[in-house]
Amino acid sequence: MLKPSCDRRSFLTAALGAAALPVLAQQPVGNATPRDWSGNSPLMYPDPDIVTVDRRFAKYVLFNTPLQRLHTGSMWAEGPAWNGVGRYMVWSDIPNNLQYRWIADDNRVTVFRNPSNYSNGNTFDREGRQLSGEHGGRRVARYEGNGSVTTIADKFEGKRLNSPNDVVVHPGDGSIWFTDPTYGINGNYEGSQAPSETKQAVYRVDGQTGAIAKVTDEVNQPNGLAFSPDQKKLYVADTGSGETLVFDVDGRGLRNRKQFVKLTGGNADGIRCDADGNVWCGARPGVQVVAPDGTVIGMIRLPEQCANVCFGGVKRNRLFMTASQSLYAVYVGISGAGLA
Repeated sequence: MLKPSCDRRSFLTAALGAAALPVLAQQPVGNATPRDWSGNSPLMYPDPDIVTVDRRFAKYVLFNTPLQRLHTGSMWAEGPAWNGVGRYMVWSDIPNNLQYRWIADDNRVTVFRNPSNYSNGNTFDREGRQLSGEHGGRRVARYEGNGSVTTIADKFEGKRLNSPNDVVVHPGDGSIWFTDPTYGINGNYEGSQAPSETKQAVYRVDGQTGAIAKVTDEVNQPNGLAFSPDQKKLYVADTGSGETLVFDVDGRGLRNRKQFVKLTGGNADGIRCDADGNVWCGARPGVQVVAPDGTVIGMIRLPEQCANVCFGGVKRNRLFMTASQSLYAVYVGISGAGLA
């Protein structure tokens, strides 16, 4: 028998599990009134757009915190990355060839880089230097402390890369791992149309020597990357196949390719791990959270398709989400893993 306090959404979630995700995405928020993202019409806690699908997600939901829209006006927002020293969030607006910065101290949003060379994914290394996957330069670039820009990788075996997408830094050895799909050379909207010279793949750049190695090309269109908290696994969102893959990290390479999850309702794009090993996936209808065993345990509903996520804030317990035209954020009951 259902308890009297069980509402329709909870019933659907309990009854259908992950299959309920697309159904839940179509339900109105609270009553039939659209959500006011200005913050002028506060919601009753808990926020109705933070949905527990499996009881394991409940401990990550903070009862008294709202989902917030921090900025809107991008064309396609991607690649959020938190800078702890500067206390700001940087992200890319790929079609507009810009990077934006949201400043935590006063909630200002400023143009950070113009042009950005059609940057996509961003992250910061162990020295606090920003790394960006650039469609325009078909490279991974590093912005140095003196203002100069270093090309980390733009070729493999003498051939140009396609359009580096997501970038992560291994917390242990400082190596730089990145995906190289063809999205940025498929047309003139997120870069410049050009022929592909290399198969889509995932690469590793040695943190000491700068040597580049292909770690796998068993992928279709590799997109988001994330290390598990112990750095023994690497998750790869393959938006070409619709799968999120998991590999064992074997020294400087990868082995044991497996399907980790195939989401209902939309492919994972950008992904990040939390300290418990859950994978937070930018997807539809927002963020889907997947336990280490591949079970979807929770979701954060957004009115726009979420491209990418990252953990930030002083305690790294604030989830930032780039979703189509906007930047969103919400505090959660867990911190992010690693550097990203």
